[in-house]
Amino acid sequence: MRRAVIIGTGSALPRRRVTNAELSKTVDTSDEWIVERTGIRARYIAGEGETTATLATEAARKAIEAAGIAPSDIGLIILATATPDQTFPASATIVQTALGIDDCVSFDLQAVCSGFLYALSVADSMLRGGTTKHALVIGAETFSRILDWEDRTTCVLFGDGAGAVVLKAEEGVRGVLSTRLHADGRHNQLLYVDGGPSTTQTVGKLRMKGQEVFRHAVTNLAQVLREVMEDAGLTVDDIDWVVPHQANRRILDATARKLGLAAERVIITVDQHANTSAASVPLALDTAVRDGRIKPGDLLVLEAMGGGFTWGAAAIRY
Repeated sequence: MRRAVIIGTGSALPRRRVTNAELSKTVDTSDEWIVERTGIRARYIAGEGETTATLATEAARKAIEAAGIAPSDIGLIILATATPDQTFPASATIVQTALGIDDCVSFDLQAVCSGFLYALSVADSMLRGGTTKHALVIGAETFSRILDWEDRTTCVLFGDGAGAVVLKAEEGVRGVLSTRLHADGRHNQLLYVDGGPSTTQTVGKLRMKGQEVFRHAVTNLAQVLREVMEDAGLTVDDIDWVVPHQANRRILDATARKLGLAAERVIITVDQHANTSAASVPLALDTAVRDGRIKPGDLLVLEAMGGGFTWGAAAIRY
């Protein structure tokens, strides 16, 4: 069977690392308050000259290098982001040019924190359909640019970064086994940005009702993980690693308990990177691949939920 196989991963972080202690100097908060409620200890904040596209390009270069191919081999670039460099054109085309690729299918995809899962599913379909042999799927964000730094309930939760994977269409048992995606727009006002080109002509700031988002996240993520495992013919015991969206340590722990998953099988990076939205799943994936936890042949499930609400999961044999 023709599948989309991950043959390379990469990630990128801004130069500036901001600890909870440093943040507490300008925000009415403390390290203890943040760690207790979220598990976050630090995040990376983009500085001058660092944008969603520059971070995406760095992550892409590393993934291409790990894949052992040339940039010119890439026939498809999908960049999942809610914080593009410009309203248009797509930031994916900026990445394409930076990589020296003259012509390939390139577009942005916006599903907030679920964006990488949505992009992975689209790329999987296009690779299976024969559109191209190699695809570059990136999640990249600079959420620091849309935060209200006077709202301690939101500004402490997010960070900037990028993660990328190179996919190759191959025959065999490795690759994307199943994906499941969902959306429910009735919950728009629980997690959103209060601006946009067509409404306020401004970028706006992130707004969130945290307790409501937490409740929906635990229920929806456990549900979609069960769905994707059932589709792939897998049980919880078959799974080597869960690579979740890194939103909040309490959400990760509650979702694992609901599924009966051992905590040591969950990849956790939220303590060091905070919530990087569409970048969080590929960033966590690359971290675990490079430190040796995830090995070829391992069975993975990836999951995420974001504003909209959108949510999704994928089962992959790495």
